[in-house]
Amino acid sequence: MEKILKKLNDFNELVMFKHSIFSLPFIFIAMVVAANGWFGFKLLLLGVLAALSARNFAMGFNRYMDRDIDALNPRTVNRPNVDGRISSTQMFLFTFANALAFIFVAYFVNDLAFYMSIPILLIIGSYSYFKRFSYLAHLILGVSLALAPIAGVVAVSESIPLWSVLLSVGVMFWVAGFDLLYSLQDIEVDKKLNLHSIPSKFGVEKTMLISKVFHILTVVFWLLFAINSDGSYFSYLAVLISAIMLTYEHYLVNKDFTKIDRAFFTVNGYLGIVFFVLIIIDTIIMK
Repeated sequence: MEKILKKLNDFNELVMFKHSIFSLPFIFIAMVVAANGWFGFKLLLLGVLAALSARNFAMGFNRYMDRDIDALNPRTVNRPNVDGRISSTQMFLFTFANALAFIFVAYFVNDLAFYMSIPILLIIGSYSYFKRFSYLAHLILGVSLALAPIAGVVAVSESIPLWSVLLSVGVMFWVAGFDLLYSLQDIEVDKKLNLHSIPSKFGVEKTMLISKVFHILTVVFWLLFAINSDGSYFSYLAVLISAIMLTYEHYLVNKDFTKIDRAFFTVNGYLGIVFFVLIIIDTIIMK
């Protein structure tokens, strides 16, 4: 039993399970708005299973493909995919199992979800390749998480309305923006290994400027989402608080690069939760 628990903990570290907090709120934001309230326990369960299996696939595939790169980066050299705690075979089987699980869950959601399941896996898996030849990898990561609200609305309404696209584009710029800040930690390693990233290509100052532009676009698209989804006061409050939190995130990084982890994990984690809670209030109580 002790060995099993240790192996589970290693896989938890491999995929950084706690980071699911970035994608889960926006799946359920889309589901709540699409259903105009509660969408039922069945979709709640399927939504959680789909989100977790898709994320596990993406992270497992990324760690599998990047094990050679991670071994050369001092920041990642102690990851389970590098130090031998999880073998390449185990990573492959884990990734493959989660891909099958995602497709299986999508089948029980509805036809459109099932048809989209494999294209979604291809998109979220492509991030691992992009940084090897294009500095647009940050946007590909953004697109990967931006599929979450699209998947959420498809699960409820089997359609993709305009407001869900606007919400998703906002998520794309949000994720790409904070990934740029996080990538500042690896700027020298990226240069040394000839990896393509915006920090290694454009430098620190331009990267921080691009991140700010991305986060301004985030707020713009989330405001358009609030308008097009007929949101009321709390939807606009969610956008306003998001803008304040993103501003604080940039303040932290500008002040001290050692606070990148705090900006990345804490601020963005709370942002998603606050946004979700306010949309619930707006949809269920105010309408």
